Amino acid sequence: METVERRIKIPSTNTLVLFGANDGNLRLIEQRLDVVIIARGDTIILRGDDAAVDQTEKILKELVFVVNKTDQLSERDVTTVIDILTSGNGYDVQPEEMDNVVLFAKQDYIKARTAGQVAYMRAVRNNDIVFAIGPAGTGKTYLAVASAVAALRKHEVQKIILARPAVEAGESLGFLPGDLREKVDPYLRPLYDALDDMLPAEKLKIFLERRTVEIVPLAYMRGRTLNNAFIILDEAQNATSMQMKMFLTRMGPNSRAIITGDITQIDLPSRTVSGLVEIQDILRGVEGVAFVYLDKNDVVRHRLVKDIIDAYERWHEEGKDATE
Repeated sequence: METVERRIKIPSTNTLVLFGANDGNLRLIEQRLDVVIIARGDTIILRGDDAAVDQTEKILKELVFVVNKTDQLSERDVTTVIDILTSGNGYDVQPEEMDNVVLFAKQDYIKARTAGQVAYMRAVRNNDIVFAIGPAGTGKTYLAVASAVAALRKHEVQKIILARPAVEAGESLGFLPGDLREKVDPYLRPLYDALDDMLPAEKLKIFLERRTVEIVPLAYMRGRTLNNAFIILDEAQNATSMQMKMFLTRMGPNSRAIITGDITQIDLPSRTVSGLVEIQDILRGVEGVAFVYLDKNDVVRHRLVKDIIDAYERWHEEGKDATE
């Protein structure tokens, strides 16, 4: 492929911030786009194939915009801009939105859309263990999986473990057709669906075959120590107290965990305490652990989902009042 050379003049900006310490930001762009970048004062020389040089020029223009607006530029900002402009999906993301972007997926970018979701993603960035509690449709699981995939892409972790309690909600495992894998898969389907949205099918298949990504029933976590992993426990309201303790103590060095659940949708036997309900008192105030509470204002599914949640809340309140 023919190599081209292009000189671009950088408009007035803080080049020390733009280029990074020891030109680290430029080196990062070089690695990602397979170009050579030479900085000479306010002129930059780009060498590479035509498409890569075009993309690099666009990336540098976006980074100049960010620096002029904020007078700072982190490695994460550089990576985010590169992801946006090399995705090929034409994402229309403004620089001021970048902090809310979680992942650039196959067809779109995934970002926190509500105040509650922004707080959720901020907690994930700043803590090793995050509990996300809220009703259906608030993006608890989807954003957790997106955060895990983003961490894997950035080589912050080496594997993703997704777990769910296989609690029977209205139907028995024993009556479902197939072997154990086929019986359990319906409980894990939402996790597969989220991954399908975020990773190309072939790459996801390879990840699953190599166990870079594992999707397992919670019971299968016993006895394991998970190092350099992003671990997610979904539907945690259906984990017992002992299961919750077992899950949390699987974490090894350089691991992070997100636990999601809806404490209004507990399918455990009536006398069994939900580990998600109990853990709020046990770990409250522990450094490195955050609890985030989402509500109906964070619902991002069909507009009727919020109305359905409202209707159920009114129904329960009226039922309580009738018995008093």
